[in-house]
Amino acid sequence: MSLVRPGRRKPAAPAEPQPAAVQEPEAEKDTGWVGGWSTGAQANSAALLRWLLWGLIALGPLLGALAYLSVPTTSAAPAPKTAPAAPAASGGQGAAGFASLFVAAYLSAGDGDEAKLAAYYPPAASLQLEGVSGQHRGEQLTVVRLRQTDTAVWSVTVAARVIGAQPSATPPTQPGASPSAEADAVRYFQVPVATAPGAGGATAYTALAMPAEVAAPERAKAPELVYGAMRPALPSDPRTQAVTSFLTAYLTRAGAELDRYLAPGTRLAAPSPAPYSGIAVDQLAVEGETGGEPVVSVPGDGTTLRLLVGLRATGQDGVRLPLTYALSLKARAGRWEIASLDGAPAVASPTPVPSASGSPGPATTPTA
Repeated sequence: MSLVRPGRRKPAAPAEPQPAAVQEPEAEKDTGWVGGWSTGAQANSAALLRWLLWGLIALGPLLGALAYLSVPTTSAAPAPKTAPAAPAASGGQGAAGFASLFVAAYLSAGDGDEAKLAAYYPPAASLQLEGVSGQHRGEQLTVVRLRQTDTAVWSVTVAARVIGAQPSATPPTQPGASPSAEADAVRYFQVPVATAPGAGGATAYTALAMPAEVAAPERAKAPELVYGAMRPALPSDPRTQAVTSFLTAYLTRAGAELDRYLAPGTRLAAPSPAPYSGIAVDQLAVEGETGGEPVVSVPGDGTTLRLLVGLRATGQDGVRLPLTYALSLKARAGRWEIASLDGAPAVASPTPVPSASGSPGPATTPTA
């Protein structure tokens, strides 16, 4: 039996370790919080996400369009500019002027002038010209025919009065020949001119051959006119009185008091200074008139009439020159007034006006 000392206790057995007390989070104790978020905040976040989603859906097409437009577009490199081809009917006026200059240089050319002609026709540089330069020359050069023979080729016929050197003291070798006959000769030269696009949009020209001398163009048959035959202008005829008063003011007074002879709405300007000192109306040819009794009256207001007037105008030197005017008259208040000064006599059966170029085709030599 063991003795226990008074006042001394037997040490107690060590207590088994107890697990530490786990404190429950306040969130779990309060049902208004879930995972650290309040239920109200969670609802607000969900609503915000839904609005953002709907906004993206609504803005999707717009954003896609903006993205498409913002992509830089690659444009193809511009095609190099090419000189426009000369139109089929262009260059006629320029070709006519070019041919006139070429003929003028050709007529006056002589030994040593090959380079002058080469400016118009390059192969002329290899020619061997004869004669004295300037011995002949062309005056009054005029284009009398212009015809397009191909898309860019014009056939130009130039008339020129060819003047030669001063006649020598040597008598003519042929009986009846005149040393100065050449001075009155009008000759015709046909020049083929090609056109092409030039620098700066202009048209370039070159001759395709040396000039070819040809016959004069054929004279056309005059068309029938609407007027009757020319008849003496009787002083008692109101038409004679009207045209005489008008043409006197028109040709001798530089237009003074011209308006008093004109129909309302007609405007004409007279030559200035006045070229003549007096006129005399000799003949009239009246539209539709074939003869008959003399006319002494004026028809009703608004009646119009066309006529040709043949007159003699006396110049400041006293020389009388024949002139012809095509006029249109209009009746008003018992008298004739001038309605127009026509550019040409009226044709009975108008025919289509041919174009200046004509129909393209092979070049032909005009015949007399």
